[in-house]
Amino acid sequence: MRGDRVSFSNPLKIRKSLRRSRALVGLALLLAAAFASTASAQAVAPTPKPKPQPAQTEPGLPALAHVSSSPVPTLDEGTAQRMAAAMLTYSALEVRGGWPSLPAGAKLAPGARGPDVALLRQRLAVTEDLPAERISGDVFDDALAAAVRHFQARHGLPETGSVGPGTLAALNVPVGKRLHQLAASIDRLAAMDLTFGERYVVVNIPSTVAEAVEGDHVVRRYVVVVGKTDRPSPTLSTLITTVNLNPTWTVPLSIAKKDIITKMRKDPGYLARMHIRPLDAQGNEIDAKLIDWNSDRSPNFTLRQDSGSWNALGAVRIDMPNPYSVYMHDTNHKNLFSNDYRFESSGCTRVAEVRDLAAWLLADNPGWGRREIDAGIDKGERLDIRLTHKVPVAWTYLTGWATRDGTIHFRDDIYGLDDKQPLTAEARAPTALVAARASGFVLQSADTRPFEIKPVSYLDSQ
Repeated sequence: MRGDRVSFSNPLKIRKSLRRSRALVGLALLLAAAFASTASAQAVAPTPKPKPQPAQTEPGLPALAHVSSSPVPTLDEGTAQRMAAAMLTYSALEVRGGWPSLPAGAKLAPGARGPDVALLRQRLAVTEDLPAERISGDVFDDALAAAVRHFQARHGLPETGSVGPGTLAALNVPVGKRLHQLAASIDRLAAMDLTFGERYVVVNIPSTVAEAVEGDHVVRRYVVVVGKTDRPSPTLSTLITTVNLNPTWTVPLSIAKKDIITKMRKDPGYLARMHIRPLDAQGNEIDAKLIDWNSDRSPNFTLRQDSGSWNALGAVRIDMPNPYSVYMHDTNHKNLFSNDYRFESSGCTRVAEVRDLAAWLLADNPGWGRREIDAGIDKGERLDIRLTHKVPVAWTYLTGWATRDGTIHFRDDIYGLDDKQPLTAEARAPTALVAARASGFVLQSADTRPFEIKPVSYLDSQ
């Protein structure tokens, strides 16, 4: 029976697994100095699984930004252990001096040749983006272009095969910073109470991508838009309970203050044009002309936007109870799904091809396939569909992680969280330094600065 497949993992088991991984982080730093042989930066990939299926198109969608076609999830029950192993690998690289930096003005594209190309080969061979047997030479050939594309895929960059400014900047990030990203990410992961099921959804905020995972591989991967730097999306772990068709939008107080009231001061017709109604405590509509929009007092009314093409949530909202009052939803600003930089929301996650995700979530609900979802939206009536089986969902903030195919990934720390928390691994750096010096090595990132370990809130309140 299908419902039997949706069994949740034991959260206690996950927490124990994460604690073991944090112990491995400290061990990684202690053992790094003892590495004398070359550590593999990438493991041999297992037998490939089917690639994610393309989602059905939706009305008004532009050409979407590229996302990976790998069937391997960003997050599963083994992620923390693999991140600890990746730290071990990168600690060993740091002991041996890291990787070479490329000059700022280097011209690195297919057909180029010279010492900068030779240096690029060395750089990519260190992290095994380029096979070791191809390290020699100073020509930018097809093999080097493939290595560049592999590096770009691991860093969420456009897979052009040429080294532009973004790729060059990523290539020149020192190994110590990459090690720090892994340490910060594993600490954030360890702080979460994660629940995995046979089917679950993961949003990794720095990647601006959502994954629908089933049977331990990604069956759909979606382009998403997440919170701005001043209105960041939170990390959370909860359950998806309901799909709303043609939702209304109750404007959060923070958005009402920052955005809508400010616009009403300049444009008194804004509410009517956007189909937004002011409501009193009993839900009765208030005449917008009777409201003092220039008052600095906190509003004593609610703003609610009607269903329709103008609605900020679009045609679909995916409900997931959480303390931040955020959710996943459609949008009437679909042009943002074309951009490589997609940190443009006020905290929620906007999903391209959200109807396809809704159909996947409702797979256990008889009579709610994609055709029925489209028909329900076309009727224009608000409808709440409760999932027969709730689906676990996690919003994570991983700037460094490792997948089970042996690939180590990195993303930019858009919210600047990596440097806002004391790290378990770095707290043990003085011990690692002693071990390294005893073995005749020096860990470049290790120093003797004191560390104060205390709980830190690294996400702004929503």
